[in-house]
Amino acid sequence: MPVRGDAAPDTELPSAFPEGWYFIAARKALEKAKLIRKTWMGTEIVVWGDTTGQVCVAEAYCPHLGADLGPATGGRVRGDRLVCPFHGFEYEASGQCVATPFAPPVRAARLRVFETRDIAGMIFAWWGAGGRAPQWDLPAKSPDQTGWSGLHIWTSRFAGHPQETTENSVDLAHLRYVHGYDSVSRVGPMSVDGHVLVSDFDFATTRDVTRIASIDLEVSARTLVVGLGYSFVDIREHTIGLDMRLWILATPVDGTLIDLSVVSQAGEIRNPNRRIAGLGFLPVKLRAPIMNRIMASFERRDVLQDVPIWSAKRYRSGPRLARSDGEIMAYRSYCAQFYPDPLDSAGADTVVNLRAAGDR
Repeated sequence: MPVRGDAAPDTELPSAFPEGWYFIAARKALEKAKLIRKTWMGTEIVVWGDTTGQVCVAEAYCPHLGADLGPATGGRVRGDRLVCPFHGFEYEASGQCVATPFAPPVRAARLRVFETRDIAGMIFAWWGAGGRAPQWDLPAKSPDQTGWSGLHIWTSRFAGHPQETTENSVDLAHLRYVHGYDSVSRVGPMSVDGHVLVSDFDFATTRDVTRIASIDLEVSARTLVVGLGYSFVDIREHTIGLDMRLWILATPVDGTLIDLSVVSQAGEIRNPNRRIAGLGFLPVKLRAPIMNRIMASFERRDVLQDVPIWSAKRYRSGPRLARSDGEIMAYRSYCAQFYPDPLDSAGADTVVNLRAAGDR
């Protein structure tokens, strides 16, 4: 990718599916549904979990005779196993066929599975170029949940690309112009360490809480970007004394559409600095969940302001940048690592195919 705004003509982004970890579903949603089928990274997948808590994300078609394993066609989870609706082949969470109704299990019948991670009750799976194994990992430790509200999740689907949406983490100028933030300031330079990017900034804003009441917010935010499907924002709001966690999770669907999931949590508020809308009069256990919903509505408003722009914009590989645009090209240099050389991917694919052949 070019490192200067005037270095090259415009080109398309290398792939609609950058390599990395991408959101699948909340564990609670999976426990309720038992079996989920969806389009993810241009692939039809099914998702289920066993009684040990292991989650399987697998291609949605049975390797026996190609039946769709989703619930709409009769696929179901029985005990710890996914059962094919066509001939009753049973698959454990590793993807291996372990039983059939009329014959011994077929060793070569194995689902294509994707490696998973669980962060705070959110399930992610690895998408590798050419099918290669994970090249890096998400944060190893989930944030402590003591005193924090449950997750509030809101998802919008629109035409877009995860590199474009994640670019907002360094595009401070748009925070002023699109969202009306005040006093937006960078706190130290953007930093990159391999697959991890950190962007710190402060801002102020005024938000309506009710039709007749508003609140002035003063916010410090640290954004941790780990690939293009996982952005975690650690927020401290100073006027109330509120700690927030925000995940911005951009997941390609089919090469054109993406699902942008905004996930939020609020920390326990024992001594609010201000009695916003009677907050100080509420029981402590109710304060964080209520503030989480209020702050989530603010984030939803911001996303809905961005969606029409993201949906209609064209990627400029050679943007004509202003001084106020800051670190956009440094961010794009960081992104280049998530589009590996096709030859590297082909090599990894060959290894995968050889291993599969050895299992037969």
